[in-house]
Amino acid sequence: MTFRLALISDIHGNVDALEAALAAIGEAAPDGIMVLGDLVLNGPRPVESVDRIMQLEAAGALVIAGNTDIAVADGDYAAAFPWLDEVPAGHVAAAEWARDLLRDDQLEYLRRLPAERRVAAADELILACHASPGSQTSGLPADLDAAVTVQRVTRTDARVICCGHTHVADVRELGRKLLVNPGSCGYAFDGTPDACWALLEMDEGRDPQAELFRTVYDPRPAAEEVATRGLPGDVYRAATIRTGRFVR
Repeated sequence: MTFRLALISDIHGNVDALEAALAAIGEAAPDGIMVLGDLVLNGPRPVESVDRIMQLEAAGALVIAGNTDIAVADGDYAAAFPWLDEVPAGHVAAAEWARDLLRDDQLEYLRRLPAERRVAAADELILACHASPGSQTSGLPADLDAAVTVQRVTRTDARVICCGHTHVADVRELGRKLLVNPGSCGYAFDGTPDACWALLEMDEGRDPQAELFRTVYDPRPAAEEVATRGLPGDVYRAATIRTGRFVR
């Protein structure tokens, strides 16, 4: 029996991109949806984004937290950005702005989200994590040293590792394991502003398969909202949303 799972990650408060991806996912009619964290920071619509994700979870989606969700919900910037010796003022300002907008129930929702989820399908185990197994901050970029990649992916017995964090869409076979990173649905870094998502297919007697999708939407309204918000770094955030390239 075939099991099809849609993957979304790194929405970053861009509800326009999220809605575009969800419309395309609805047409694909998967058996389930996983949301892989980083739900609100940087984009213009954190409240609407969390509300939509809460609706998805109520309908059966599996949702986990990313590192920037920790920054927004709890203000623990060292935990959210451990690779930074000093967290930039712009990061703090954007997190505080989102925290002030979110309702108490939304903040509690972010705090309750797990760091990982697991699903069994077609006699195999699927792991949902934000950056890599056991970590919300140590990612799996394509150019990572091979030895470090092996070390990180072998921290789980799961056949399929679904992760985000890098904002770059990626499907790779790593020995027997399949890595699926849907890219960012709202704050992409890989050269196109499209709303990225992925579809994982599990079938008994066949290796897991995954396909990447880029749903076209108009990023200009979200970029303009950010550009006029007035926080430190917003000009760069707006350019990132508009171009799909990390601008700083």
